[in-house]
Amino acid sequence: MPSSQTYAVVGAARLFALLAIGGPIAWFHQEQGLLALAAVGGIWIYQAATATRRELELSLSPATEAAAIGVVCALGMIDAPVILAALVVPPLYATAIAGVRTMLRTVLVELITVVALGLMWWENVSADQAVAIFTWTMAGLGLSLIAAVTFSSDRVTDPLAPYRDAQEHLKQLNDLAGSLSSGLDVGALGGELLSQVSDDIPNRALVLYVPRGDTLSPVASTVELEPADAIAVETLAGDVRLQAPEAGHPVEIGEGFAFRVSEQAIVAGLRPVGSDVGRALPLASVARDLADMAVKLDAALLFAQFRDAATADERNRLAREMHDGVAQDIASLGYIIDALAARPADEQQAQALGMLRERVSKVVAEVRQSVMNLRTSIGESESLGAAISNVARHLSEASGIPIRVRLDEQPTRLRPEVEAELFRIAQEAMNNAVKHARATSIDVRCQVYAPEAVITVTDDGVGLQTARSDSHGLKIMRERARLIGADLLVRDNASRGLTVTVALKIPRSTLTTEGASPILTEQR
Repeated sequence: MPSSQTYAVVGAARLFALLAIGGPIAWFHQEQGLLALAAVGGIWIYQAATATRRELELSLSPATEAAAIGVVCALGMIDAPVILAALVVPPLYATAIAGVRTMLRTVLVELITVVALGLMWWENVSADQAVAIFTWTMAGLGLSLIAAVTFSSDRVTDPLAPYRDAQEHLKQLNDLAGSLSSGLDVGALGGELLSQVSDDIPNRALVLYVPRGDTLSPVASTVELEPADAIAVETLAGDVRLQAPEAGHPVEIGEGFAFRVSEQAIVAGLRPVGSDVGRALPLASVARDLADMAVKLDAALLFAQFRDAATADERNRLAREMHDGVAQDIASLGYIIDALAARPADEQQAQALGMLRERVSKVVAEVRQSVMNLRTSIGESESLGAAISNVARHLSEASGIPIRVRLDEQPTRLRPEVEAELFRIAQEAMNNAVKHARATSIDVRCQVYAPEAVITVTDDGVGLQTARSDSHGLKIMRERARLIGADLLVRDNASRGLTVTVALKIPRSTLTTEGASPILTEQR
């Protein structure tokens, strides 16, 4: 498919042809020539306009354009012979979009059209007119053949070009990741952006939204909204989202307002109580002032999406390797032990093989559980609570330990990367309780009021134990909480057991946007 640069070259050729034709016509005051010039200009303006939306396929074909130009030239060549210069352009257009073969047919079409219609309309074509027709047609043919080399190379696509571009971008990402990681926190940037908006627009509430599929997810807010106010501002943000990003018209209805700050981010809010609702707010100018901040926020969102996609791919790869490698090898050992146990040398050996077989079966079960944990994705469930409930059910069935899950969720979803980290933290807390706590029951509480959430996992086991050198579960949970700016608290219960709580509080414009410092002192 021809590039935009190719269409730009054809457009420039049409413009210069109009200037070259229009000059003599205007100089000699040829009124009929002006009509012919207007007709040619109308055809080319239509072609240029439809070229901007090529997917609609509304542009005239090269042969149709050549025929139309030929008709205009035939009717206007008596009063304004210079109009024949327009014959140069259709062959160039044909070469640009279809190649030399189509160009040759185009030359033939326009030549037949101008000569045949000239004879029919004027009943005669003079020698000077015939020479002019031939000269301009051959000029178009020659220029098109010369341009064919450039256009043909432009149409040749490099199948490796996308990979080279991706390679270059990944190199840049690797070079910049270290220096930008602290500055690509979506929540912190969202809070900073709302703080800047609050300085310019009087308000009693502001919320920053980003798209998630067909819905919007809140990233940051200045206050905790009442349910009715939350629905109102989200509705306004949805109205702005329905507009094209390039349009970005602000919306003001009653006390509410919303405007787009970038292709992905929308700010919605409420005026102060008692403010003049009839007075328009400077939303458009504020959006322009936020351009630099919006670039940072969009970069942070894209970085989070890239990181999540890479993490999901790596988890699936590890799950496949564990299932097809380690799990199969351990299962094979079990078969060998079964064969030896069938004919033991003595009773002592039979007991030892039995204990070994039991241990191998337990390891296989743990590996399979790990594979399931790696493959389980929040995206497969309709909500964060549903995903946690699904994992709890599988863990309870595999371990025999009852796990009770209580959900308190609103329909509005958190951002995908936030849900993914909260899900993994809850999953790890439940796994720790099942494997190490020697618990007889586990309670899970999941509260989601987007963009905030609190998840609590409580067991009645042995509580915090002395840290083991090979234990990384709580350390990983701490790292996950830090990634999304959440607080992680691990504490012994008053009676017995342990409680793990992860709390996500969104950045407020009146608070600092520093990441939370999780409280972790011991590991199981």
